[in-house]
Amino acid sequence: MAGAIAGAVGRVRDAVGVAAGRGVQWALRVRGGKGSGAPGLVTNRISPGLLPRVLGSFPEGVVVISGTAGKSTTTKMVAALLRAHGLRVFTNSSTANLPQGITSAVLDEGDWAGRVHADIAVLEMDEAFGAKIAGMYTARVVTLTNINLDDIARFESYERVIRLLSTVAGRATQAVVLNADDASLSRVARAVEAGERGVAVHRFGVAGTVMDAQPYGLGYVRTEPERMPASDGTLVLSVSGRDAEITRGGASMPVTLPARGVHFAVDAAAAIETAHAVFGDAFDAALSARTLSTLEPVFGRGETVEIAGQRIECLLVQNTASFQLNIDAIGPARERVFLGVCDAEEDTSWLWTVHTEALGHVDIVGGPKADAMANRLAYDGVPFGTVDTDLIRAFEAFLALPAPSEGDKTVVFTSRSMRRIRGHYGLTSAEVRAKAGAR
Repeated sequence: MAGAIAGAVGRVRDAVGVAAGRGVQWALRVRGGKGSGAPGLVTNRISPGLLPRVLGSFPEGVVVISGTAGKSTTTKMVAALLRAHGLRVFTNSSTANLPQGITSAVLDEGDWAGRVHADIAVLEMDEAFGAKIAGMYTARVVTLTNINLDDIARFESYERVIRLLSTVAGRATQAVVLNADDASLSRVARAVEAGERGVAVHRFGVAGTVMDAQPYGLGYVRTEPERMPASDGTLVLSVSGRDAEITRGGASMPVTLPARGVHFAVDAAAAIETAHAVFGDAFDAALSARTLSTLEPVFGRGETVEIAGQRIECLLVQNTASFQLNIDAIGPARERVFLGVCDAEEDTSWLWTVHTEALGHVDIVGGPKADAMANRLAYDGVPFGTVDTDLIRAFEAFLALPAPSEGDKTVVFTSRSMRRIRGHYGLTSAEVRAKAGAR
């Protein structure tokens, strides 16, 4: 009797929490807000048991994607591959990788009681929060992308990140998928392999020729001295712009990436190895290559948008590694380049670890910390034009510049700068797709 009463009380709390969270969603939409976390935060406070119940409800289990960089793109790719293989997938889109973000996705996809009708969940999880809520979930597969120390104030050292991701890996019941080129993750792999739970370790990586072509590496805190043999997992054989050649188990998979750069090819390899870990012999390599080749970029990452009648290619940089890899992949010198960085951020020291020569030149540097960015460009000998600490005014000046003789204007910006610019021009993800179309 007591159990039945407790269950009934839990269901009532779930319903109340869902109703309250959806009320917050409605209020945000009315006010024009786009925050993804607040509705889930309210729901979690009212019904703290809802999220653990949802995470334990999927017949095919949960796939968790974590690591420093590449989580959002890898999550989107894995979800697409699982759908292509016939599964109904629940996922937390829009990079909402904290507990409240996952619950907000439940509010979007679930019924009045928060029940989500899907076969499997593919969830992006923040490194710290994935470890903090480890008691709430078990994962059929855990995929770890890399360890880049991009937030020293938050994580203190890469050793702490290893501990956090080891905790996340410890929630896997079937397989852990790891980046073979990241020496820090090799330590996680050895711990998993030494365990007694029978959890398999799967690997992905890049060929030696791909790594050698990156002048500053792939941004990992520590990189393995040797590359993984193709027989050990999913391997990126070559990358040229958006075209990549990937192989797994002897099957060649030519893939058109959602954006330029070897880091997106690494994300694709991670997604392929993850899908193989889920499906085993039922994994379809040709289907997977076709599926990945049709994906749009994740919000802000390599998108082409239309603003004031002009096509703008957007490159989001969130840490040292993504900044370096994006500008290294930028291709031939662009005629029109805008740099909007460090908006509202106090610490600009991370800029000094980025080699900016590949930019060639910058027309306008904008944002409250534009002076710091311009200083870095000067030390690298990169010529630049206007420097304006007013981000929107600087961007409007960039729009007023003549169009390039070929190609699109290019904007490189940090996440806060990206959100301010997109918010100013009312660019939602749906509007980006409608206005820009495929490249």
